[in-house]
Amino acid sequence: MYHPLGQEEYALVRDSGNRRWPPRLPEQPIFYPVTNQRYAEEIASRWNVKDSGLGYVAQFEVSAAFVEHDAIQNVGGAHHTEWWIPAEELDALNDTIAGLNDIIGQFDARPTEHET
Repeated sequence: MYHPLGQEEYALVRDSGNRRWPPRLPEQPIFYPVTNQRYAEEIASRWNVKDSGLGYVAQFEVSAAFVEHDAIQNVGGAHHTEWWIPAEELDALNDTIAGLNDIIGQFDARPTEHET
C-alpha cells in the first residue's frame, strides 16, 4: 500500500515512530491508501505540495486479511485506484501494519525555469 501525505500528517507519523497513521480529521471520513506508487506520487506532488509546501509518499504493508473485504475503488484513470478504509477502522489497520510506514518519496515546490 502507498499513502500520500503532507507536512502535518508526516510529522504525526514520524512521532509514532513511523508505525501508525494518525486519526482522521472530522472532514476526513475515510483513509485512502492507494494501490500504486505512481498514483501516490501524483497526489503528493500535486495536492500535498500545493496545500503544505511538501508532499511525501509512504509505503507500508498490512495483513491481506484486513483488506480482503474492501473493494479497490477506481477514482479516475486506470492507475487511480485506492482502498476506502472508514476512519473508525484506522486503529485496526494500524494494528496490522507489518514493519514501518516507510517514506519513499518527497516533493517540494521548486520553481520551474519559467519562474526563476
